[in-house]
Amino acid sequence: MVSLTEENYLKTLYRLAQENQEISVKNIAESLNIKMPTVNSMVKKLAEKKFIRYEKYKAIELTEKGRKQALYILRKHRLTELFLSEVMSLGWEEVHDIAEQIEHIQSDRFFDRIDEMLGHPQFDPHGEPIPDVNGKLPVYQSFPLSEGHLNTTYKLAGVANHDASFLQLLDSLGLTLGSAIEIKEIQEFDKSMGVKINNKTKTIFSFMVCRNLMVV
Repeated sequence: MVSLTEENYLKTLYRLAQENQEISVKNIAESLNIKMPTVNSMVKKLAEKKFIRYEKYKAIELTEKGRKQALYILRKHRLTELFLSEVMSLGWEEVHDIAEQIEHIQSDRFFDRIDEMLGHPQFDPHGEPIPDVNGKLPVYQSFPLSEGHLNTTYKLAGVANHDASFLQLLDSLGLTLGSAIEIKEIQEFDKSMGVKINNKTKTIFSFMVCRNLMVV
């Protein structure tokens, strides 16, 4: 049995690894806003359970067992987000905090049934890949709109920022996953973009917005 706290640590360790950050007690503490002695104690516990490889003064590494457990937690979280969005019609700015609570339920059948009801989806409401039952991730080849080209149309595949205010902004613009975004203008000064959404709405995206919109 993996505790709620251990699951949160493993999820953070996986995220840090995906961001190519060196995993240390210090950056775990900063990510979770927890004091270093507390983190140090948990790290030793995770090492005892073979979830991580840990030696003093060396970078922490997830073991294959730890990686699989982290992906299992992400699977539960992302399936829950999609269920809340698709079945319960909650906004994509609402689902994250609720999924943070539900992801700790210890029932494979519960989450497998959600997976079945949703038709075995590959991506959550924010466009993040959902691991399958074996921990395998679907191919994910999106890139930031900020890297897009003039007079080219892209499809919104996800967002890199899950902050509620950002998602509310996208809602106000009528942007959802699958929306078409055509780049009509790129400002040389600040890299902001004039865009057309779904061949209808014309608006301006700041560079910050563009780099957080993942497209294909």
